[in-house]
Amino acid sequence: MPFLDRDGDVYVLSLGTREVTDSENRFHPDWIDEFHALLDEVEAHEGPAGLVTTATGKFYTNGLDTDWLFANMGEMHGYLDRVHTIFARVLAFPMATVAAVNGHAFGAGAMTASSHDFRVMRADRGFYCLPEVNLGMPFTVGMNALVRAQLGTRAAVATMTTGGRFPAPDALKLGIVDETAEADKLVEVAVARAAALAANHGPALARIKQDLHAETLAALAVANTAENLAFGRG
Repeated sequence: MPFLDRDGDVYVLSLGTREVTDSENRFHPDWIDEFHALLDEVEAHEGPAGLVTTATGKFYTNGLDTDWLFANMGEMHGYLDRVHTIFARVLAFPMATVAAVNGHAFGAGAMTASSHDFRVMRADRGFYCLPEVNLGMPFTVGMNALVRAQLGTRAAVATMTTGGRFPAPDALKLGIVDETAEADKLVEVAVARAAALAANHGPALARIKQDLHAETLAALAVANTAENLAFGRG
């Protein structure tokens, strides 16, 4: 389950379990609940603050918990609505957010990284990948809007229509990430980015982000239904 540490003014939220190095950090419903609970704790902080998310080992996050989903297909649409709350919460979070992408970021995990203000990716390992096209899965309305807005049309086409796996150098060229760093400096670099903007924490930044991302946030609020998934309207 996710857990929280702190480095000065910056909260470091790990997407994995403290005792497990290579967990895939998939979005089980309990994981989603804990993620939001930790963000509640961070958001309650008064004064300068920033947020970094990261993990350990091979994975940042592999996104949807497909084992849970296939065992609970009747709850698929509500589950996807809950996944959207992760993207929306990070996108509009009232402090600077930086994803320290330590390893593979696939599917909804890649979209979570893209929901941050900035992304720093480990230089020598890991892929950013949106494999939905290879799996025969449409993007939801909200996912489509998020990727297009955060990556731009060129990178959205490159990622969404190919299912390609982009290592850090290629992700940097496409603008998927803002910076790369060696593994032992990754979190340090991300924390420095967040710390430099920690004084911006507050209602003004919250309003700026809400207005900046208004269209994407509205799309993420669209309820997922059999119709909009079946026809690929996302």
